[in-house]
Amino acid sequence: MKYTEESFQEGQILLIDKPLNWTSFQVVNKVRWLIKKQFKLKKIKVGHAGTLDPLASGLLIICTGKFTKQIDTYQGQEKEYTGTFTLGATTPSFDLETELNERFDISNISEEKIQAATEQFLGEIKQQPPVFSALKKDGKRLYEFARSGEEVEVAFRTVHISVFEITRIDLPEVDFRVQCSKGTYIRSLAHDFGRALDNGAHLSVLRRTRIGSFSVNEAIDVEGFENLLKRSNPSA
Repeated sequence: MKYTEESFQEGQILLIDKPLNWTSFQVVNKVRWLIKKQFKLKKIKVGHAGTLDPLASGLLIICTGKFTKQIDTYQGQEKEYTGTFTLGATTPSFDLETELNERFDISNISEEKIQAATEQFLGEIKQQPPVFSALKKDGKRLYEFARSGEEVEVAFRTVHISVFEITRIDLPEVDFRVQCSKGTYIRSLAHDFGRALDNGAHLSVLRRTRIGSFSVNEAIDVEGFENLLKRSNPSA
């Protein structure tokens, strides 16, 4: 595909495979900087359709120019994730952003119990987002309360999980595939899954593989996008 200044201003949908330890905001900033640099632009609208945590990898839909008006449409589509829950321990953030805070004996957990536990999370469920999240309460990010040690009540929200499949069990690790609605926190699912087993769990690996009809298999990494830009405009 040949990229031009006009094509980015009119609108492009870029499928980026977000690397680990990058924020979604950093990816957007990098893509915007590369486009501005390539075409010597003063400004270009660039935004993403759904945040991925720094510790997650996978599909990030990035819209440019006039297509940024479509971001809400993509954000509302069903998403698919794969990853790993680690049983036998919890963390305050429900993932590896924070240190382990409690450990559990997993000797009584069987494969049958693990498979059976998925059933209670299918369909419409109530879920409490992690306190270590970017959601706002009283004009303040929840993680700001958490990091300062302040107690804060986090409201439950209704989400929908259409698929919850266990793909590998090698305790303490349990691999999964989930298809879910907008607003679902896989970190919270990990925490609640541990409690459903009368145990503890946290999210140790997460990858977003699909948003609506867009697959991560169609995505390129940031370096690949930079190379495509250069090849598309070799004289720039």
